[in-house]
Amino acid sequence: MTDLRNQRRLAASILKCGGTRVWMDPDRLEEIAKAVTRNDVLILVNGGAIKSIQKQGNSSGRHKHILHQKQKGRRTGQGSRKGPKHARLPKKERWIRTIRPIRTYLKQLREETKIDAHTYRVYYRKAKGGVFRSKQHLKSHLLADNIIKEEKQ
Repeated sequence: MTDLRNQRRLAASILKCGGTRVWMDPDRLEEIAKAVTRNDVLILVNGGAIKSIQKQGNSSGRHKHILHQKQKGRRTGQGSRKGPKHARLPKKERWIRTIRPIRTYLKQLREETKIDAHTYRVYYRKAKGGVFRSKQHLKSHLLADNIIKEEKQ
């Protein structure tokens, strides 16, 4: 087999691509081997004996699949986490998620006159002080202190 390194180099320069992207017609290799000058190679390029192969791209399929999994809440295990606990969910964000339902529930009880304004204020201050872990915890306190009666469902 003939050495076509020079022709490949010239073709790469003409086609403005890398040497590995130069395709040479296997049926016309003898004709390509006779091409010595840049002009000879250009004639072969125009004749279709030499072409550039299309650039190889990166598939985004796997990446899209992983993103879809993350949207569903998957792939969040210990090994996937970077940064400390409070970088992922700030302390303030956690506090907001805890206190809002508690305060809403207290307001609801006051509006329904299940508790008076004084009791509301006492429990509001306790909630602010971080006494209650959740709305359910507040309910259990109110039930234990016989402030509200258990609701029948």
